[in-house]
Amino acid sequence: MDKLLQINNGECIERSHIPRVSPELFYRQLNQFVRNGGFVVQFFAYPENKQMIQLAVLRSSNLYILETAVTREYPSLTRSAGAKFNLFEREMAEQYGLRPAGHPWLKMLRYHANTSDRPDVFNNTYSEDIPGNYPYFQIQGESIHEVAVGPVHAGIIEPGHFRFQCAGEEVLHLEIQLGYQHRGVERMLRTVPHKRLISLCENIAGDTTIGHGLCCCQAIEALTGLIVARGASTVRTIAFELERLANHIGDLGALSGDVAFNPPAAYFGRIRGEFLNLLLQLSGNRFGKGLLRPGGVGYVMAAEQRQTIANKLKELRPEIQHVCDLLFTAHTVLARFEDTGTVSREIAHDLGLVGVCGRASGLEYDVREFFPTERYQDLPGLSNQVSHGDVYSRAMARYEDIVHSLDLIELLLAEEEQGYPAAALNEHEYQLAPSSCVVTLNEGWRGELSHCVLTDEQGQIARYKVKDPSFHNWPGLAMALRNQGISDFPLCNKSFNLSYCGFDL
Repeated sequence: MDKLLQINNGECIERSHIPRVSPELFYRQLNQFVRNGGFVVQFFAYPENKQMIQLAVLRSSNLYILETAVTREYPSLTRSAGAKFNLFEREMAEQYGLRPAGHPWLKMLRYHANTSDRPDVFNNTYSEDIPGNYPYFQIQGESIHEVAVGPVHAGIIEPGHFRFQCAGEEVLHLEIQLGYQHRGVERMLRTVPHKRLISLCENIAGDTTIGHGLCCCQAIEALTGLIVARGASTVRTIAFELERLANHIGDLGALSGDVAFNPPAAYFGRIRGEFLNLLLQLSGNRFGKGLLRPGGVGYVMAAEQRQTIANKLKELRPEIQHVCDLLFTAHTVLARFEDTGTVSREIAHDLGLVGVCGRASGLEYDVREFFPTERYQDLPGLSNQVSHGDVYSRAMARYEDIVHSLDLIELLLAEEEQGYPAAALNEHEYQLAPSSCVVTLNEGWRGELSHCVLTDEQGQIARYKVKDPSFHNWPGLAMALRNQGISDFPLCNKSFNLSYCGFDL
């Protein structure tokens, strides 16, 4: 690890300070780091001076960064170090035609023509002029049958395709194919005026408006030297926890509905609306858009809003406890939740699962505690008590997160702040530090969010890389279905509740 540069969350560093080592040393360092129990935060490529650069951000108890110049082919880290590199390597192959030699199963990551127009990169050949010609894995056998679900689903969810290989009702293998609505977000982030970056990031995933917006704001603030006032940071933290509450409550309602326990489903649906309405109080809309702005917040939180939030939390806490007691003590619910869709700690670690899905399998990682931003360094951490890796554990992890979020907001509201100033920069263009790099991490409601921004010599964005927690967690859902009944797929899927659009950038 002697060549790895230790960095801080949200720290602006000069790109010249990032160690650029030989490819041999680069892959050896990454291999060793992950084999010693480390995790991958970012691993991506970008073009520079007619060559391709690979940049890696790694984490253990600290954050580290390293890069190398790469040729078209490089030794696969998925093959040598494990599945934590799998999706990252497939993404680079798709976007830039970089081939990880020896990758155990190299194929498209998303359903769209790859950026570099090089289908020959992939081991499994496919023809881009035949819609849907995708090389799905197949298990051979007289008793094996295949079940295809999606990409068009009943209801209003986003498109995604699920291909099951089954023996009777038992799922032997699930392959998940995403990318049906590729929007080119990362490409737009390199080209839009800087003042529009926050608006674009707020719309990466609508249910994570505050999370992605916060990562973007912190990156811009690091690259411009903007200082956020304590009061504005308090508002940001409260909004972040309200977003977490709304989504976790919604997930518990969805899980209740999937086991046909309708009273909690109805209660959770109504309570979710209450938390969305609190975001409405802060920002004028139910998803918090426009609230976060580089340098602070876009709206002042007055004493009236503070009191409204405090009163509503006091009202909702006993209601949440009551309906959760109803859900988690019902024998019919426990019969469906317990020992269903289990992901062991070993598998979760090997895949690098994050957020409630990782903590439910025993991985004690929360960005708010490990790499705190905003007000989190002043607040107590979260400890999950149930970590068997099944649907029950993922549901309980959400409940524990809900109680923790309520506690955090109440602690912040109890402080006597003298006003919450609005953002210093809202409508104006601003200059980013040239030849610089910043990596931001935050604990979104699904888990670890990360944005990495690189600027060129003129202060323009050379690469803006977004990593949604779902990028780590989709493989976990596939593993949760191994040897499960196919009828349990909706329940397992809801217990993960991953983002399609956050993955399909």
